Amino acid sequence: MNLIDIIEQNTLWPLTGGIHPAEMKHLSNQTPVARLPLAKQFYIPVPQVGDSALLTVKVGERVLKGQPLTKSAGAMFVAAHAPTSGVVSAIAPHASNHASALPELTCIIDADGEDQALQFQTADAKQLSKEQILGRIRDAGIAGMGGAMFPSHIKLRPAAKIELLIINGVECEPYITADDRLMREHAANIVAGIEIIQQLIGARRIVIAIEDNKAEAAKAMATAISQSAELKPIALVRVIPTKYPSGGEKQLIQIITGKEVPSGTIPAQLGIVVHNVGTAYAIRDAVVEGKPLIERVVTVTGGNIEQNGNYWLPIGTPVNHVLQQLKLRSNKQVEVIVGGPMMGYTLPDADVPVLKGTNCLLLPKRNELSSGNYERACIRCGECAQVCPASLLPQQLYWHAKAEEYDKANSFNLQDCIECGCCAFVCPSDIPLVQYYRVAKAAIRKDRAEKVQAEQAKIRYEARLERLEQERLEREAKAKEASERRKAAMSGDQKDAVAAALARVQAKKQVQLSDAAVVEPPSNDAIAAAVARAKAKKLQTAETSVVQSNTESDVTSDVTDDKKAQIAAAIARAKAKKSQSTDEVADSAVADSEAIKAETGAASDTKQAQIAAAVARAKAKKAALAAEPQPTETNDVPATEPVPPTIDDKQAKIAAAVARAKAKKAVQVSCDDTADAESTTQLDTAENSAAVNEAAIPADDKQAKIAAAVARAKAKKTANAQPSTEQTPSASPAQSALATTTESDDARAHTPVSANDNAAVADEASAPADTGEMVNAKQARIAAAVAKAKAKKAAEQANAAMAAEHVTPATDNSGSAIEAAEAPVVEVNEADAKQARIAAAVAKAKAKKAAERAEKENQS
Repeated sequence: MNLIDIIEQNTLWPLTGGIHPAEMKHLSNQTPVARLPLAKQFYIPVPQVGDSALLTVKVGERVLKGQPLTKSAGAMFVAAHAPTSGVVSAIAPHASNHASALPELTCIIDADGEDQALQFQTADAKQLSKEQILGRIRDAGIAGMGGAMFPSHIKLRPAAKIELLIINGVECEPYITADDRLMREHAANIVAGIEIIQQLIGARRIVIAIEDNKAEAAKAMATAISQSAELKPIALVRVIPTKYPSGGEKQLIQIITGKEVPSGTIPAQLGIVVHNVGTAYAIRDAVVEGKPLIERVVTVTGGNIEQNGNYWLPIGTPVNHVLQQLKLRSNKQVEVIVGGPMMGYTLPDADVPVLKGTNCLLLPKRNELSSGNYERACIRCGECAQVCPASLLPQQLYWHAKAEEYDKANSFNLQDCIECGCCAFVCPSDIPLVQYYRVAKAAIRKDRAEKVQAEQAKIRYEARLERLEQERLEREAKAKEASERRKAAMSGDQKDAVAAALARVQAKKQVQLSDAAVVEPPSNDAIAAAVARAKAKKLQTAETSVVQSNTESDVTSDVTDDKKAQIAAAIARAKAKKSQSTDEVADSAVADSEAIKAETGAASDTKQAQIAAAVARAKAKKAALAAEPQPTETNDVPATEPVPPTIDDKQAKIAAAVARAKAKKAVQVSCDDTADAESTTQLDTAENSAAVNEAAIPADDKQAKIAAAVARAKAKKTANAQPSTEQTPSASPAQSALATTTESDDARAHTPVSANDNAAVADEASAPADTGEMVNAKQARIAAAVAKAKAKKAAEQANAAMAAEHVTPATDNSGSAIEAAEAPVVEVNEADAKQARIAAAVAKAKAKKAAERAEKENQS
């Protein structure tokens, strides 16, 4: 049977599931609909439903009652109007009428109390076309008054042919009686609205469904239908059993027709349209009187209020204003529920506006609706599945929603849930199942919106890439075309010049690439070597500065000036060549030099530098001992010792210069201290031996300097080893040192080369033991510099004494040591000897102090 046959049989079909909660409608359906005084401020949300609207007013502008505040920005649009006359004081975010109370853009109007309205344009609906009627409905901002607030102008433009029009007057929610009182008091206007709806959709049958607990409303509607010539043949009033939620759109269709609306479809696809009685009333006002939807009937009820009833409330009226106008039994912890106890939500803030879908404000007493028990674990009783009017599995939906498994919850048809609250009503564990479902639905909607945005962004991105590629191709085509035009207009000489320029550019690039390929980054070994050189140079500079700060200026210049040292060495070698007198001395010196070279030849430069440093330290110590009057004792020291720290080439040159200065001092002192022929002969032998050693130095400058230094050290060591009894009792310290030196040279002249080598090794080994605290290379350098200064000072004193006695210095134009030895000897008086000893003591103290300071610096 088709829908018409089913309706004509006057048969009602049972509702799947459902419950019978306490109705509590008697609290508010006993009094007619009343009005409350106007509020001082009204809050009109700009985005009502659907697409965002565009404001047509601005702050400070005065508006009249019914004046549009927004204009359409899309198909899904519900217009907003001024509920009364006043001034737009602000357009800013304000708390929304929602369970979250999130702020939304709101137009705030300060009422002036005049309630001045626009001049509405009335019309005869029968004289208007469908488009005109739909236009007036859209401009009036009519939306579903049952709570969904779906735009009515869209619902009244169905894509399929409509067979059945159902006017919903069931109002199954407990406590709510707004539709009941509206049907009782304004049945004729509701029927007039139904006629306009019928004019738009042309349904074959019209059914006005009312629950059997609203007998007065059903009677009033039947009377009004009987008075309408257009509706009487096709419309009828159908009274259905009271059961919650029979007022749902799909549930009402199932009760009247026995057909179930498939999941994911709308009733229009079955040829059925459902409208609320309040919507029909608003459509009549909009089309006939030109009045926009600016007020509606709202049930204000509950155990916490004394004046229960229904009131005409302008859209945008603050809930706080309603509570202030009515008498509350308790002002503490006032709970306000928008909607009924089954599908309503609690307001976190009462300073929110009344909307077009607000049909009830419920103010229950404490524990009036529930026992207040806390949520407990699900016991899987299955009661929720038995009462579900949509034949869902609330238990499964609850588990997946709680676990945030929204995809699985959606696979159990979560979107078909009408949020009626039957499952939560019967749950023995007091689980707020509907709250979990709402959260899950919101999350799913958000995910879908993000996917849509991502897809749109992808489409825009691909379009952009395509556009850029097209522009690139166009540019290349234009450039190619321009190049061809230039080539065509170019002469032969110009072409040759361009080709030559391109060839030069290519050749230059090739050269640059080849140069870049040749240049290679320095290796790690080269970098390490550079770092080592820098460190050595830094250390050398620091050590040189210490020496310069502790010696006199003339000594510093001799020590630090490498060029002067080389010149002095060359002069010494020239002297040695001129003073060679005997083959025996020369052979001994050559043997000595070759033995030293044999010992040092296999050693590295580092070891040579260490030997030179040891010799310099020994010389410095012995020079200090020679300046003292006490005799020198000879100690046998083992010939083995750890190698001293390494010093560089410049330090070796400094040691050689100190040694030469000491030899010169010995020659000069010999002229003043003794006239003994034997001493003169010994001194001449020592000088000749040293000169021959320097003459025998090979081409390698570094090894030659080391050999000369070792030879002079051997001579000094042998001289100091002579017994002190051989010296003249009245001789000065300088004479004693001279005698010792000459005897050592004479003895060395008759000693084999191996013996000399052993003596040199013993001297080198004993040097560290004699030096005491000066154990590092830095202290040795300081001592050598001090010794050189003392030697130079003593030489100057000797020259001065010789000049006083008209004695010619002991050197000729070439600086021969032999002529100096043959010159007359001048005796030094007791005062000069005492002065020399004092100078030596001072020099020793300075050397010791410098050594201590150097040791502290090394420790720091």
